[in-house]
Amino acid sequence: MNRIDWTGTQPPKATEKGIWGWMLFDWAAQPFFTVVTTFIFGPYFVSRLTDDPIAAQTTWSNMATISSVIIAILSPILGSIADQSGARKPWIAFFAVIKIVSLFCLWFAAPGSPVIYPVIFMILASISAEFSIVFNDSMMPRLVSKDEVGKLSNTAWGLGYLGGMIVLIAVVALLAGSPENGKTILGLDPLFGLDPHTGEDARITGPISAVWYLIFILPMFFFTPDARKGLPFSFAVRFGLQELRNTLGELQTRHSILRFLIARMIYQDGVNGLLILGGAFAAGMFGWATIEIGIYGIILNIVAIFGCLIAGRIDKGIGSKMTVVISLSMLLLATIGVISTGPGYTFFGLMPLSNADSGGLFGTAAEKAYILYGLLIGLAFGPVQASSRSYLARSVSLEEAGRYFGIYALSGRATSFMATLLFSIMTYLTGSAHLGMSTLILFLAGGLVLLIRTPYPADRT
Repeated sequence: MNRIDWTGTQPPKATEKGIWGWMLFDWAAQPFFTVVTTFIFGPYFVSRLTDDPIAAQTTWSNMATISSVIIAILSPILGSIADQSGARKPWIAFFAVIKIVSLFCLWFAAPGSPVIYPVIFMILASISAEFSIVFNDSMMPRLVSKDEVGKLSNTAWGLGYLGGMIVLIAVVALLAGSPENGKTILGLDPLFGLDPHTGEDARITGPISAVWYLIFILPMFFFTPDARKGLPFSFAVRFGLQELRNTLGELQTRHSILRFLIARMIYQDGVNGLLILGGAFAAGMFGWATIEIGIYGIILNIVAIFGCLIAGRIDKGIGSKMTVVISLSMLLLATIGVISTGPGYTFFGLMPLSNADSGGLFGTAAEKAYILYGLLIGLAFGPVQASSRSYLARSVSLEEAGRYFGIYALSGRATSFMATLLFSIMTYLTGSAHLGMSTLILFLAGGLVLLIRTPYPADRT
């Protein structure tokens, strides 16, 4: 990968080890989102931690809402401070400690225990994970040229899905026992004597994700070049806040970047909703246990890896904007398919399906239809995020990367509580999780329409 000078100041040389160290951050971070948030612990929280799945879905959605509000408020502030303090790695290390400790504490979320504690630990883990991503993303522009940044971003995202899938396979094959016979999908007793009846097979995902993260962020610390140390902390805070005010004012004249950030804010709400609620929605509708959810997650991650690898080439060939547009269109179709499906039907009942259970995993026709829609989600939800990241990286300079990626995180979280909040309100008022999930269409479609009218790169008028 050839580097170029973006701003007149040659960035530090990024070796192959440095580039791989940066990409391994996604590999390290993804199991938290894949195994804990989406496919194992989240569905366990909804379907097994309490006796009321609908109330549990609302609580899980509220947890995501609180996390999103905190992330939205603090991300641009921290990004601006990081621009002034220079080095990003100390910030990543600080939040890594909080994330790792919080994940270990999820082990104590046994059935019947107070739900407030896992909610608190999930909030802490979520905000720590997202803040770390702000600082890691802002390191990306100094590693490769603008021509290569889309390929780098998608490759790193695909590598993250591979890491998440490996952990997910290990959980399903070796740790997650069936509630009926206590055996894993391979017919083995769960390792470490884990008891599925007390949720230990799901609760162990917190500590596993913590250890994985601790091990695989180390190459980034050892090999990836960081910005030079800047102002002392107290001065960095003062000048960082001033720079943030200036940047927010500057956005009034950088209309294309502002339009991109607003579009991304809207469609990312829908993407976040799919990631946070999708697994729990399936668990509540079909009564899937840890094994079924885990296999579904493995299928999506396998597809996502190929989706990111293909999108990396598409991004380099036709640009980040078209890659995001194609991905959003696929997510819209998939979301409509998901909400149109229930036991015995799909396409909103226009296509009746047999309720006969053929036995084994995903035995009914409706479950198989749900998985087909899931394949579209798997192909698209990685590229839509990875190419959005490269869209911005191609649109800003090195010196402003921290604060703009902080605002980028804000754009991904500022209204993301709206998606989960609308889900909660609609589900509460109607008693239907299907109607709750339908609100995600508003965000995906609205963001897509606005993005189509946005110049590329976004520093163009």
